[in-house]
Amino acid sequence: MFPLLLKPVRRKKPAAPVKPVTKTVVKTLTVDGRALPLTIRQNPRATRMTLRIEPGGRALKMTIPTGLPEREITQFLDRHQAWLASRLARFSGESVLEEGGIIFVRGVAHRIERTGRLRGVTESVVVDDEAVLRVSGASEHLGRRIADFLKKEARRDLEQLAPAHALNVGRRIKSMTLRDTRSRWGSCAVDGALNFSWRIVMAPPYVIDYLAAHEVAHLKEMNHGPNFWALCERLCPHTADARHWLKRNGTLLHAIDFT
Repeated sequence: MFPLLLKPVRRKKPAAPVKPVTKTVVKTLTVDGRALPLTIRQNPRATRMTLRIEPGGRALKMTIPTGLPEREITQFLDRHQAWLASRLARFSGESVLEEGGIIFVRGVAHRIERTGRLRGVTESVVVDDEAVLRVSGASEHLGRRIADFLKKEARRDLEQLAPAHALNVGRRIKSMTLRDTRSRWGSCAVDGALNFSWRIVMAPPYVIDYLAAHEVAHLKEMNHGPNFWALCERLCPHTADARHWLKRNGTLLHAIDFT
């Protein structure tokens, strides 16, 4: 008798985990006569519909559970028309830069005044107890000239504040970059590179100081745990007030169009 020959059993490899499938649709929603891009994103983990206004009030974003009927989405948007109109009204007229308009510098309202000269620096001055931002150049370059001024002022503030906070926590800043970010006011990389939104210079000084302290605190605590917030409070005693200010007013700073 020959021994029974058995074929070796091939074990099947475990199936790779299936990533949730997401589907995104971009539409246009009209709110109080204003047409806005609306991004609708299906999320398998979502249990309810959520709607938010993007920073600056220029777009809307909606997250819905997978397979939700179109009529439920429409009904949800219809029910929130009044809410959207009231929130978006905060951006009306505040995002336009023009002569005689207002721009904030370190929390102080400045009246915009064109000098009428094609060349010259943009400068903040006080005239008859009124803060004025004098801007040279052609009218079509007004926004860019103001943005360049704000970038310069933001860098001047943050290059003083951030290193001072870093010295207090015994950490080194590798580099510092200013950008026009919309999703966050700042960030800190693991290698010590800091990134800030230059629009923060329009906020009051204690808010600017908080942002610098916040990102420097990440050099020591790369999280948002209790130790991180305790360090923020130590570096900037106005942390709570500054966070509240940004929550209420931050999106208005993003709404200003400098193009």
